[in-house]
Amino acid sequence: MSKVNHTLTKAEKRQRRVRMKVRGTTERPRLHVFRSNIGTYLQVIDDAQGKTLAAASTAGIKVKKGETKTQRAEAAAAELGKKLKSINITKLVFDRGGYKYHGRVKAVAEVIRGQGFEF
Repeated sequence: MSKVNHTLTKAEKRQRRVRMKVRGTTERPRLHVFRSNIGTYLQVIDDAQGKTLAAASTAGIKVKKGETKTQRAEAAAAELGKKLKSINITKLVFDRGGYKYHGRVKAVAEVIRGQGFEF
């Protein structure tokens, strides 16, 4: 068998660097953000138990004409905030998933913080 040399992209390097430092616990679960061209997906994960506690995405949100991806991501974050309050979670660890902190990722963080959650 031959080894395949795989060079990492900048995004993959950022993701690995962030993931090495960020771990979710039962007291402070990890809020993970995944961005695609189509939508934004949010998960709150307890890494100690290996379980997803809550999730939200832009897939379940009705699109209004002229609405941007950032506005849809903000709506998904607001929905996630409601779910987290119902299961009594107030403190989180933010995992931007290797994405730069701007645009949709920043909008999600600001909406979650605005609802009273602590990073």
